[in-house]
Amino acid sequence: MRRGPSWFNIVSLLIGFSFLYLPIVLLVIYSFNAGRNVAVWAGWSTRWYSALLQNQQLLDAAWVTLRVAFISASVATVLGTLAALVLVRQGRFHGRTLFSGMVYAPLVMPEVITGLSLLLLFVAINFDRGFWTVTIAHITFSMCFAAVVVQSRLVTFDRSLEEAAMDLGCPPAKAFFLITLPIIMPAIIAAWMLAFTLSLDDLVIASFTTGPGATTLPMRIYSAVRLGVTPEINAVCTILVGVVAVGVLVASVITKRQEAERQRAERMAAANR
Repeated sequence: MRRGPSWFNIVSLLIGFSFLYLPIVLLVIYSFNAGRNVAVWAGWSTRWYSALLQNQQLLDAAWVTLRVAFISASVATVLGTLAALVLVRQGRFHGRTLFSGMVYAPLVMPEVITGLSLLLLFVAINFDRGFWTVTIAHITFSMCFAAVVVQSRLVTFDRSLEEAAMDLGCPPAKAFFLITLPIIMPAIIAAWMLAFTLSLDDLVIASFTTGPGATTLPMRIYSAVRLGVTPEINAVCTILVGVVAVGVLVASVITKRQEAERQRAERMAAANR
C-alpha cells in the first residue's frame, strides 16, 4: 500500500514555492496599483500599462532586447546542436578535451569575467560596440546551455533508427534530417527557449558589451530602479514574466504533441511488424 506525502514534504514544498513565486505574484499585483507609491495599495488600475506605452525609451529597449534574444537564441541553438553532435558521435578525437572545455567554460565562468573578456576583445579588434556586440556576447554564453540540453537527448538516442534508414538506401544527411532531427526536436526547442530566456535576463554581460543605441531592457530597468521603483517598472516586468510564461507553455504543448506523435508512430510500426 502506497503512502501519501507526509506533512513535512507538503510544508517544505509550500515554503519553497512561496519563496520562489510570492515575490513575482506581488510584483504582478502591484503593477495594477492605482497609486504611484509602490508600498501603499491605492486600488486597481491599468494606468501604468497605459503610461508604459507612452515611454519610448522602455519600448525601444524592449525591442532591442527581443531582437537580441531571438537572434542570439537561434544562432546559439544551431551552434550548440552542432557541438553536441560532435561530442556525442565523434568519439575520442585529438583535442576533444580542449573542445569540450571551451564549449562548457561559460557555464562555470563568472559573468563579470566573460563580459570583461569580450569587451577587451572588441576593443582589441576595434569593433564598434552596439547591437551586434551584445548579440555576439549572448551567443557566446548561451551556446553552452543549448549544447548541454541537446547532448543530454543525443546520449539516449537510438541510433539503430538511423542505421535502418541508411540500410534502406537513405543518405546519412537525409537520414539525419528525416529521422534524427524530428526526434530530438523537443530538446532543440527547449534549448532555444533556455537561450532566449537567458538573453532576456542578462544584465552584466550586456553592460560590458553594449554601445550607443543598444540599451537592453534589463539595463534600462536597472537604471530606472536606482532612482526608485515605480509601478511602471512593475508593469514592464509583469509583461516580461507573461512573455516567458507563454513561451514555456507553447514549448511544452509542442513537445507533448511531438512526443504523442512519436509514440503513435512507434505503435503503428510495431503493429505492422
